[in-house]
Amino acid sequence: MDPSPRYAPVLRRLHWLMAVLVLVAYLAIEQRGLFERGSTARFAMMQSHFWVGLSLFALVGWRLAFRLRHGTPAITPPVSAWQAGIAKFAHVALYVFFLIMPVLGLATAWTDGKILYLPFTDIALPAPLAQDKDLAHLLEDVHGTIGEVFYWVIGLHVLGAVYHHVVRRDDTLRRML
Repeated sequence: MDPSPRYAPVLRRLHWLMAVLVLVAYLAIEQRGLFERGSTARFAMMQSHFWVGLSLFALVGWRLAFRLRHGTPAITPPVSAWQAGIAKFAHVALYVFFLIMPVLGLATAWTDGKILYLPFTDIALPAPLAQDKDLAHLLEDVHGTIGEVFYWVIGLHVLGAVYHHVVRRDDTLRRML
């Protein structure tokens, strides 16, 4: 374990990069409605959402490997056992979301007959799942519901960091800066 009071630099960079990518994925999917169905701009928003999600999927593996290697710096002053338990649960939930959401998103797209192109090319990835509109709608609902829960967990994560910084005045937030 790293005795430093901060997370390893690579973990701090990955944390903030992934935070930005989550925001980009959210904006891409939520703002696609600004564009007419079938338009190039709407298609670009959807492709952006897909690829940002896949980037997050790839980064979470890297982040988990580094986290296991470098550990988690202790919070000073230490938190109670119940607070540490809540923090651990929230972090595990975030990692699970980062792993499951892209898989659900891809399965939704492929079963809906959507094509995923390599960025800036006309090369389409082959769809390993058969088109099934009923399954696609079910997967889309599950993906959307889990996505809503994901945003709430992220919000609680941010509120927790602010609480630790402003109320407890511990180094929880500073460890990630």
